Amino acid sequence: MKKTNSASEDLGCRRGDFSRKHYGSVELLISSDADGAIQRAGRFRVENGSSDEVHTTLDYTPGTWRRTDVHLENPEYHTRWFFKYFLGKVHQNYVGTDAEKNPFYLSVVLSDQNNQRVPQYRAILWRKTGTLKISLPYSPTKTLSVKSILSAMNMDRFEKGPREILNPEIQKVRVTPEHQPGSVNFKFGVLYAKDGQLTDDEMFSNETGSESFDKFLNLLGDSITLQGWAGYRGGLDTKNDTTGIKSIYTVYQGHELMFHVSTMLPYSKENKQQVERKRHIGNDIVTIVFQEGDDASSSFKPSMIRSHFTRILHVDNDCQRNEIFSEESVPLFGPPLPSPPVFTDHHEFRDFLLVKLINGEKATLETPTFAQKRQRTLDMLIRSLYQDLMPDLHKNMLNRRSFSDVLPESPKSARKKEEARQAEFVRIGQALKLKTIVRGDAPTSLVTTGLCRKEPWESQPFCSTFPYEIVCADSWGQSLLAATDAAGVMLLDALPPVQVFDKTMVVKQMHVLEPQDLLITRADKGKDARLYVFRLSTLKRGLEEKQLVRSKCDSRENKLEKTKGCHLYSINTHHGSELRIVAAIRNKLLLITRKHPRFEGFSAIAPGADSPVEEFQYIREICLCDPPVVMALVDGPTGENDNMICVAYKHQFDLINESTGDAYRLHHVDANRVNFVAAIDVYEDGEAGLLLCYNYICYYKKVCPFNGSTPMIQSNTSDFHFSWNQMPNAIVCAFPYILAFTTDSIEIRLVVNGNLVYTAVVPELQLAASRSDIYFVSSAPVSSASNCSSRDTSSQSSPQTPTGYEMPVFPSPLGDGEAACKHMFKIPLCNLVGRSIERPLKSPLVNKVLTTPAPTMVPPTPLISATHSLSLSRMEIKEIASRTRKELLDSGTVKQRKMSKKNTEEEPKARALTSTNSDR
Repeated sequence: MKKTNSASEDLGCRRGDFSRKHYGSVELLISSDADGAIQRAGRFRVENGSSDEVHTTLDYTPGTWRRTDVHLENPEYHTRWFFKYFLGKVHQNYVGTDAEKNPFYLSVVLSDQNNQRVPQYRAILWRKTGTLKISLPYSPTKTLSVKSILSAMNMDRFEKGPREILNPEIQKVRVTPEHQPGSVNFKFGVLYAKDGQLTDDEMFSNETGSESFDKFLNLLGDSITLQGWAGYRGGLDTKNDTTGIKSIYTVYQGHELMFHVSTMLPYSKENKQQVERKRHIGNDIVTIVFQEGDDASSSFKPSMIRSHFTRILHVDNDCQRNEIFSEESVPLFGPPLPSPPVFTDHHEFRDFLLVKLINGEKATLETPTFAQKRQRTLDMLIRSLYQDLMPDLHKNMLNRRSFSDVLPESPKSARKKEEARQAEFVRIGQALKLKTIVRGDAPTSLVTTGLCRKEPWESQPFCSTFPYEIVCADSWGQSLLAATDAAGVMLLDALPPVQVFDKTMVVKQMHVLEPQDLLITRADKGKDARLYVFRLSTLKRGLEEKQLVRSKCDSRENKLEKTKGCHLYSINTHHGSELRIVAAIRNKLLLITRKHPRFEGFSAIAPGADSPVEEFQYIREICLCDPPVVMALVDGPTGENDNMICVAYKHQFDLINESTGDAYRLHHVDANRVNFVAAIDVYEDGEAGLLLCYNYICYYKKVCPFNGSTPMIQSNTSDFHFSWNQMPNAIVCAFPYILAFTTDSIEIRLVVNGNLVYTAVVPELQLAASRSDIYFVSSAPVSSASNCSSRDTSSQSSPQTPTGYEMPVFPSPLGDGEAACKHMFKIPLCNLVGRSIERPLKSPLVNKVLTTPAPTMVPPTPLISATHSLSLSRMEIKEIASRTRKELLDSGTVKQRKMSKKNTEEEPKARALTSTNSDR
């Protein structure tokens, strides 16, 4: 059954307005030298935490900065899949050539989803254009083939079909593409500038810093002696002191960070340009400029720093006033600066600064200059490996079971030989993993920042048990109106569920519109399906007076008769001057509007008018070529004949003009099979934009500008797309986050750039409602969503099996004879969006009204456990590597008891380390 409640309608966002407000706007910056001559001009995104860029005609309240907004984007343990999930474990590797005769490689493994007893397949596809990673659900009754995996990756045509590589040495080559810059360890420049210095020659010539600069360096990390240093060196000399005697180093969330500090690098009186210092800092992708002076913010320009690579974070001498400059080609990256850009807490400032540095370098690596270089490197590696395999194409190294099951059963006669091959495969993989860890190219700690940090997506239990399958639902105040096939429509809150409609009302889709006193539903199926409209006040009065439960027969007066046979409907989510409904009846669209919109506070109801049917009018019918699968109404900027309907069918998204019925191709999906998920309307600079969600893809398409009644649909610099790791069943947009609900996980990304910030494992997941607060159902009991633990999770596992971002342990799947039991959870909207967005979001046609959600009195119980922030010394890193070596090479229950005992002994030490880091 197609999920009709997949789009988060009242949680839309104005991506453009909030992008400028939080992430700055692109400006042409010009600077001049001491003689007044213009040095260089360039286009930079200037992020200064100011809301001046926002249109003055719009009544915005500055957003409140929260520490929970600080996230590492695309964290390492999600990007280096092969190292974590494949290396050292039994998996399959395949080689083939696509239709353009370009070689490709595919790796597939059946793994446990973050130790939550949720089995799933993970697959990585290496091609010259980059790597693609997806997860597919595991079913014991449905086998998975290589062909179906490649089809899910939009690969259906081949010049040579894939064949399996049985040689275990292939693992050595597969690790190489993941060892790209910016994946584990980072080096950053720190440049000290005195008051009045306008050129980088002057800044690089400072022999020493000030007291405030020393305090700033102490905030960044620890001072270490370079000679004999065994950790990540960031290109510095650790043998002969040619790059200085000391440097600044730290470990943050598993990443080793080395800072190239200008005053710590060698100084030469004879060399005015200080080439040795520029050799390091000038080649750093991200540099901090620490500038003294009372008016440092207005005097600094990034063109003062001559570098082909540098993206700049500018810090004033008080470490509180901050600016970020990034070249126009660099994608947006967070966290956003607070408004005003002032930090009063040093711990929060350090968290923000280090995360901004790491995210900034990762974003820069996505610019055309770096992306093309990485693509050439990857293409060269793939072709080189393919050439090495060519002589063995007809030997035993390659097996022809290319389209067989991913985990094939070996014949009994060959079982021992296959087991021996797998044992050797695992042995070589584990040795490679150990070597990588000891070398320092693997993460050492993958935990979140902060002690018991509350994440905005933490959920709270709503209903401990609910015995029915929910078909659709929507929020009604603090309650949930839920439709079931077995028990009709029920109102759920703190009290026992109350039945509103009996099971003769088979509701498949619903919208609760409290400001308009309306309940809209689509009930029944096939030719008998219709839209029904009810007054909420009438339903509420019936519940209070404990009247009989309504049936389908009691609702005859609430039918919209012309909607007979409706299989899908959509409403305008931002409710401008009128409510609009589009009902899809096979391949026909019926546009319906409300004659007299009822706004909050409007109480002039005609006597006896319990049914609002007479308030609706049928405007026009529009014929399509095929029945739509997904629909979304798009508000035009003027409301004068430029409202649009986005429909998805076949292999395409089309825009339909409401006034003329004309259709325009918005996006074509180039795939054999298309699973449409949602079309979510957002706004950019007052103009319409859409998030088109299908298969694993989420594609942002701007429709600009509207020219009369014709939208100009063309490629735009603001268009972007990203891929989910798992195929979503539903998408929820709650700025600044976009959430994908899959069969067993919630994947959370940022709307502005699509970067991943969190994946939560939730078994047997189903999204129930998302138009206001988010409600979902899971087989996880409420008790699993326990309060955050104060334990150091890094002591519970070795680096190759990090658990820092994992969910609480869920029970194993139900056994035979066990009764299914569902539990409901709620993610409050106010936690996700804070006060940075109005609720509900209004149309450009009306003045905005900022409504602050009432704070909940129930303390949130996190569904996602929080953990600690550690800054480990090299000694702790070596201890972790040693512990990992023992875990990999030892065997038996004795090893398990030793590891458990050692972890217990190290726990107080880890807590002490966390305390030390916080004190800094």
